[in-house]
Amino acid sequence: MQPMTSAATILEMRGTFWQCAEGVPPEHAAPRVPAVVLENVVKDYKTCRALDGISLDIPQGATVGFVGCNGAGKTTTIFTIMGLIAPSSGRVMVFGHDMTRDPYRVLSRMNFASPYMNMPARLSVKQNLRIFAKLYGVPNVKAKLAQLAHEFDLGDIMDRATGSLSAGQKTRVSLAKALLNEPDILLLDEPTASLDPERAAFIHQKLEAHRKKHNATILMTSHNMMEVERLCDPAVVMRYGCIIEKGSPADFKRRYGSATLGEALELM
Repeated sequence: MQPMTSAATILEMRGTFWQCAEGVPPEHAAPRVPAVVLENVVKDYKTCRALDGISLDIPQGATVGFVGCNGAGKTTTIFTIMGLIAPSSGRVMVFGHDMTRDPYRVLSRMNFASPYMNMPARLSVKQNLRIFAKLYGVPNVKAKLAQLAHEFDLGDIMDRATGSLSAGQKTRVSLAKALLNEPDILLLDEPTASLDPERAAFIHQKLEAHRKKHNATILMTSHNMMEVERLCDPAVVMRYGCIIEKGSPADFKRRYGSATLGEALELM
């Protein structure tokens, strides 16, 4: 996947700013309300159909892995749930709110990370994180940045221009940004890309700890099937904009008689 422009960053910042400016209070849905509901969602572009009528209910507290080849619709699904992409038809609900009509009710409860999302390159890591913390209304920003700098080993790069960082460093900064507001829904596009196995394992621990502590819902795309096996239940298999399978990695391996999730996917 090619690095994205900063458009996603700008849209996220704009949405969060307007929520704060309008004084919209965070809503706390009843436990029985699904975290995310997709109802026959279609996304058409001029030359292709990126999503072809997908439907999915995601309960609170689940970690869902979207898997499939490049172009399957995984990232488009994530961006549609965030409200960054409007569906051509169908409906996306987050904690009971329609993300096309009423996204600002829930944006403060969400966050996003991707190694392919560029933050403003000339700003330092500290400046970027401080801006996002202010937009999300994070209390005691200085202490929060110090905590994240320690947890993600960012201390020696906090004053460096974000555009000068290595791919692995940018990934860690993006993940730290995603946890600034302790989100109820965390959306991740290939969250451990560019990380070595030791740092990837650390990130897995952080994500699982966040999910358990906050009953958070984590939605992630990944080409790392070992990562999906470790973190996700269910896994959602996509192909040509459609959901072709949904289930736990263990179910897939058992059903297809495979030793690994990757082998099972090859048989689908």
